Amino acid sequence: MVGKGEVGPARMGRGRPRDGQIDSEVVGAVLAALRSGGYQSVTIDGIARTVGRARTSIYRRWPSKRHLVAYAVISEMGGNPAPDTGELRSDLEAAVMTLWSAFSGPLGHALGGLVGEMAQDPQLAELIKRDVLATRRQSMRAAFARAIARGGIRTDLDIELVLDMLTGPFYYRVLFKHAQITRRITSDVVDYVLRIASVDETQARGRRKR
Repeated sequence: MVGKGEVGPARMGRGRPRDGQIDSEVVGAVLAALRSGGYQSVTIDGIARTVGRARTSIYRRWPSKRHLVAYAVISEMGGNPAPDTGELRSDLEAAVMTLWSAFSGPLGHALGGLVGEMAQDPQLAELIKRDVLATRRQSMRAAFARAIARGGIRTDLDIELVLDMLTGPFYYRVLFKHAQITRRITSDVVDYVLRIASVDETQARGRRKR
Protein backbone atom coordinates (compact mmCIF):
# COMPACT_ATOMS: atom_id res chain seq x y z
CA MET A 1 0.00 0.00 0.00
CA VAL A 2 1.12 3.57 -0.58
CA GLY A 3 2.30 5.32 2.55
CA LYS A 4 1.89 8.98 3.53
CA GLY A 5 1.49 10.19 -0.03
CA GLU A 6 5.14 9.45 -0.86
CA VAL A 7 4.49 7.60 -4.08
CA GLY A 8 0.78 7.62 -4.64
CA PRO A 9 -1.19 10.40 -6.24
CA ALA A 10 -1.23 13.58 -4.19
CA ARG A 11 -4.50 14.60 -2.63
CA MET A 12 -6.67 16.80 -4.77
CA GLY A 13 -7.99 20.12 -3.53
CA ARG A 14 -10.79 20.02 -1.01
CA GLY A 15 -14.15 19.50 -2.67
CA ARG A 16 -12.61 18.52 -5.99
CA PRO A 17 -13.61 15.01 -7.11
CA ARG A 18 -10.81 12.50 -7.59
CA ASP A 19 -10.29 11.50 -11.22
CA GLY A 20 -9.45 7.84 -10.68
CA GLN A 21 -9.27 7.11 -14.38
CA ILE A 22 -6.08 9.08 -14.78
CA ASP A 23 -4.25 6.73 -12.41
CA SER A 24 -4.87 3.64 -14.54
CA GLU A 25 -4.17 5.57 -17.75
CA VAL A 26 -0.86 6.83 -16.41
CA VAL A 27 0.22 3.43 -15.09
CA GLY A 28 -0.46 1.89 -18.49
CA ALA A 29 1.49 4.64 -20.25
CA VAL A 30 4.46 4.35 -17.88
CA LEU A 31 4.66 0.58 -18.27
CA ALA A 32 4.43 0.88 -22.04
CA ALA A 33 7.25 3.45 -22.05
CA LEU A 34 9.40 1.27 -19.79
CA ARG A 35 8.83 -1.70 -22.05
CA SER A 36 9.61 0.10 -25.29
CA GLY A 37 12.40 2.45 -24.31
CA GLY A 38 13.37 1.82 -20.71
CA TYR A 39 13.50 4.25 -17.82
CA GLN A 40 15.00 7.02 -19.91
CA SER A 41 11.93 7.08 -22.15
CA VAL A 42 9.63 7.96 -19.26
CA THR A 43 9.07 11.71 -18.97
CA ILE A 44 6.29 13.69 -17.34
CA ASP A 45 5.65 15.55 -20.60
CA GLY A 46 5.60 12.35 -22.62
CA ILE A 47 3.21 10.58 -20.27
CA ALA A 48 0.94 13.65 -20.22
CA ARG A 49 0.80 13.65 -24.03
CA THR A 50 0.14 9.91 -24.17
CA VAL A 51 -2.84 10.08 -21.82
CA GLY A 52 -4.08 13.39 -23.20
CA ARG A 53 -3.77 15.29 -19.93
CA ALA A 54 -2.16 18.55 -18.89
CA ARG A 55 1.30 18.03 -17.42
CA THR A 56 0.15 19.96 -14.34
CA SER A 57 -2.43 17.25 -13.63
CA ILE A 58 0.40 14.69 -13.63
CA TYR A 59 2.62 16.79 -11.36
CA ARG A 60 -0.22 17.28 -8.88
CA ARG A 61 -0.26 13.53 -8.33
CA TRP A 62 3.40 12.58 -8.84
CA PRO A 63 6.04 15.22 -8.06
CA SER A 64 8.78 13.53 -10.06
CA LYS A 65 9.52 10.91 -12.68
CA ARG A 66 10.88 8.63 -9.95
CA HIS A 67 7.59 8.78 -8.04
CA LEU A 68 5.70 8.10 -11.26
CA VAL A 69 7.68 4.95 -12.02
CA ALA A 70 7.55 3.72 -8.42
CA TYR A 71 3.77 4.15 -8.37
CA ALA A 72 3.45 2.17 -11.60
CA VAL A 73 5.51 -0.66 -10.09
CA ILE A 74 3.41 -0.65 -6.90
CA SER A 75 0.22 -0.71 -8.97
CA GLU A 76 1.42 -3.81 -10.78
CA MET A 77 2.91 -5.67 -7.81
CA GLY A 78 0.82 -4.42 -4.90
CA GLY A 79 2.14 -3.26 -1.57
CA ASN A 80 0.37 -5.77 0.70
CA PRO A 81 0.65 -9.09 -1.13
CA ALA A 82 0.14 -11.51 1.77
CA PRO A 83 -3.40 -11.14 3.15
CA ASP A 84 -4.35 -12.82 6.41
CA THR A 85 -6.20 -15.91 5.17
CA GLY A 86 -5.62 -17.85 8.38
CA GLU A 87 -3.18 -20.23 6.67
CA LEU A 88 0.47 -19.57 5.81
CA ARG A 89 0.34 -21.51 2.54
CA SER A 90 -2.53 -19.40 1.24
CA ASP A 91 -0.87 -16.19 2.42
CA LEU A 92 2.37 -17.03 0.62
CA GLU A 93 0.68 -18.28 -2.53
CA ALA A 94 -1.21 -14.99 -2.75
CA ALA A 95 2.07 -13.10 -2.35
CA VAL A 96 3.99 -14.95 -5.06
CA MET A 97 1.00 -14.84 -7.39
CA THR A 98 1.34 -11.07 -7.43
CA LEU A 99 4.90 -11.53 -8.72
CA TRP A 100 3.82 -14.01 -11.37
CA SER A 101 1.01 -11.73 -12.50
CA ALA A 102 3.19 -8.59 -12.60
CA PHE A 103 6.20 -10.19 -14.27
CA SER A 104 4.06 -11.93 -16.87
CA GLY A 105 3.02 -8.49 -18.12
CA PRO A 106 4.80 -5.29 -19.18
CA LEU A 107 6.68 -4.96 -15.90
CA GLY A 108 8.53 -8.20 -16.57
CA HIS A 109 9.87 -6.81 -19.85
CA ALA A 110 10.89 -3.54 -18.19
CA LEU A 111 12.46 -4.97 -15.03
CA GLY A 112 15.98 -5.39 -16.40
CA GLY A 113 16.19 -1.79 -17.54
CA LEU A 114 14.67 -0.52 -14.31
CA VAL A 115 17.20 -2.42 -12.21
CA GLY A 116 19.99 -1.03 -14.35
CA GLU A 117 18.72 2.50 -13.79
CA MET A 118 18.50 1.89 -10.05
CA ALA A 119 22.24 1.14 -10.07
CA GLN A 120 22.87 4.58 -11.62
CA ASP A 121 20.23 6.56 -9.72
CA PRO A 122 20.51 6.20 -5.91
CA GLN A 123 17.32 8.19 -5.32
CA LEU A 124 15.30 5.93 -7.60
CA ALA A 125 16.84 2.87 -5.94
CA GLU A 126 15.96 4.16 -2.48
CA LEU A 127 12.40 4.97 -3.50
CA ILE A 128 11.83 1.50 -5.01
CA LYS A 129 13.44 -0.28 -2.06
CA ARG A 130 11.54 1.74 0.53
CA ASP A 131 8.09 2.01 -1.02
CA VAL A 132 7.93 -1.17 -3.09
CA LEU A 133 10.25 -3.87 -1.76
CA ALA A 134 10.20 -2.99 1.94
CA THR A 135 6.42 -2.78 2.18
CA ARG A 136 5.99 -6.08 0.33
CA ARG A 137 8.55 -7.82 2.54
CA GLN A 138 6.83 -6.49 5.66
CA SER A 139 3.56 -7.99 4.48
CA MET A 140 5.17 -11.42 4.01
CA ARG A 141 7.12 -11.07 7.26
CA ALA A 142 3.82 -10.53 9.05
CA ALA A 143 2.41 -13.70 7.45
CA PHE A 144 5.25 -15.73 8.99
CA ALA A 145 4.77 -14.03 12.36
CA ARG A 146 1.10 -15.03 12.33
CA ALA A 147 2.01 -18.60 11.41
CA ILE A 148 4.60 -18.86 14.18
CA ALA A 149 2.02 -17.61 16.68
CA ARG A 150 -0.43 -20.29 15.49
CA GLY A 151 2.22 -23.01 15.78
CA GLY A 152 3.56 -25.47 13.22
CA ILE A 153 6.29 -23.13 11.96
CA ARG A 154 9.85 -23.15 13.25
CA THR A 155 10.74 -20.29 15.57
CA ASP A 156 14.44 -20.31 14.60
CA LEU A 157 13.90 -19.29 10.98
CA ASP A 158 16.07 -16.67 9.35
CA ILE A 159 13.01 -14.86 8.03
CA GLU A 160 14.94 -12.49 5.78
CA LEU A 161 16.67 -15.39 4.05
CA VAL A 162 13.36 -17.25 3.70
CA LEU A 163 11.80 -14.18 2.08
CA ASP A 164 14.69 -14.09 -0.40
CA MET A 165 14.09 -17.76 -1.18
CA LEU A 166 10.39 -17.13 -1.65
CA THR A 167 10.72 -14.25 -4.09
CA GLY A 168 14.18 -14.73 -5.59
CA PRO A 169 13.25 -17.29 -8.27
CA PHE A 170 10.85 -14.82 -9.90
CA TYR A 171 13.34 -11.95 -10.09
CA TYR A 172 16.14 -14.26 -11.17
CA ARG A 173 14.17 -15.85 -13.99
CA VAL A 174 12.85 -12.54 -15.25
CA LEU A 175 16.26 -10.86 -15.22
CA PHE A 176 18.37 -13.70 -16.63
CA LYS A 177 15.66 -15.45 -18.65
CA HIS A 178 17.20 -18.88 -18.17
CA ALA A 179 13.76 -20.32 -17.47
CA GLN A 180 10.15 -19.25 -17.66
CA ILE A 181 8.05 -18.14 -14.76
CA THR A 182 4.86 -20.16 -14.86
CA ARG A 183 1.79 -20.40 -12.71
CA ARG A 184 3.06 -23.79 -11.54
CA ILE A 185 6.20 -22.26 -10.05
CA THR A 186 4.11 -20.22 -7.61
CA SER A 187 2.96 -23.35 -5.81
CA ASP A 188 6.32 -25.12 -6.20
CA VAL A 189 8.24 -22.27 -4.57
CA VAL A 190 5.80 -22.13 -1.67
CA ASP A 191 6.05 -25.92 -1.24
CA TYR A 192 9.84 -25.78 -0.94
CA VAL A 193 9.75 -22.86 1.48
CA LEU A 194 7.20 -24.61 3.68
CA ARG A 195 9.38 -27.73 3.81
CA ILE A 196 12.09 -25.59 5.36
CA ALA A 197 9.79 -23.58 7.59
CA SER A 198 7.52 -26.28 8.98
CA VAL A 199 8.14 -27.90 12.36
CA ASP A 200 8.91 -31.60 11.96
CA GLU A 201 6.89 -34.22 13.83
CA THR A 202 9.54 -34.73 16.53
CA GLN A 203 9.59 -31.03 17.34
CA ALA A 204 5.81 -30.88 17.23
CA ARG A 205 5.47 -33.76 19.72
CA GLY A 206 8.00 -32.06 21.98
CA ARG A 207 5.96 -28.87 21.97
CA ARG A 208 2.76 -30.71 22.78
CA LYS A 209 4.37 -32.36 25.82
CA ARG A 210 5.39 -29.02 27.33
